[in-house]
Amino acid sequence: MPDTLDLLVIGECVADIVRLPGTADRVHPGGSPANVAYGLARLGRTVTLLTQLGPDGHGALIRRHLVSAGVDVRTDRSAAATPSALVTLDDAGGAAYTFDVTWTLAATPPPRPPHHVHTGSIAAVAEPGATTVRAAIESLRATATVSYDPNVRPDLMGDHARAVRHAERCVALSDLVKASDEDLAWLYPGRPPQRVAEDWIATGGPGLVLVTRGAAGALAVTAQGGTAIAAPPTAVVDTVGAGDAFMSGALHALAARGLLGPAGRDGLRAPDAGTRADVLRHAVAAAAVTVGRAGASPPDPAELQAVLARV
Repeated sequence: MPDTLDLLVIGECVADIVRLPGTADRVHPGGSPANVAYGLARLGRTVTLLTQLGPDGHGALIRRHLVSAGVDVRTDRSAAATPSALVTLDDAGGAAYTFDVTWTLAATPPPRPPHHVHTGSIAAVAEPGATTVRAAIESLRATATVSYDPNVRPDLMGDHARAVRHAERCVALSDLVKASDEDLAWLYPGRPPQRVAEDWIATGGPGLVLVTRGAAGALAVTAQGGTAIAAPPTAVVDTVGAGDAFMSGALHALAARGLLGPAGRDGLRAPDAGTRADVLRHAVAAAAVTVGRAGASPPDPAELQAVLARV
């Protein structure tokens, strides 16, 4: 049966240039929102990505990559170069990024009204495009559920207080927020991640906050309580795109339960313990596949099911 749920992702594409000592640079299609769109399409979801791609080799590479999975790529008329990031890996495969990004997204209507909208990362903080992103979310949220991932990039966040205000505005517009423990430590130094999640929920913004904790697993927090899950044992190649695969896995599970779109909003904002556990299982399984191979390479349905069998 074809997927009838229209998902819209708004955000940047980035060419990840992975540099290792003694080897030639490897270029992987990346960018947090683009990775989420790609992951959703790989899992069979109908997804449109509203983004910017320059008239260059990196832009062509990324477009081919996204289209190969079935993403409907929509770009504005910007002629800016495709954003890039120099990626260096530590001995454990952890990734550090140095960005070259210009984000000037112009207002571009989606091809059809979406049921769910996802955004975050650089797109939600780098001006002038961030203003366009927030305006789009504000105009769509009456008829679509919204998810947000701050995916903090300290080098691009600018003034800390301003960055926190930007993040909190996006949180307030969202039904679902996903953040890493590292994101929350940067935004709110010294505050435990679960406390931050509870505070966000208490403001009347999101009903569900997902917190990733690397090898320690993940946490789902609602006003009704929290659910934790361990990460499946995985031989890590690199962590590029792990959080984005987690996000696409979570959205895929929520869609399967009918919790995305206006008809699912009440359920999305107050999922029961069984739903929280199922969403986390799908999310950590998707992330486990991705960290087990190079670059942002999320699973297809068969690969996801294989890991779910042991989570």
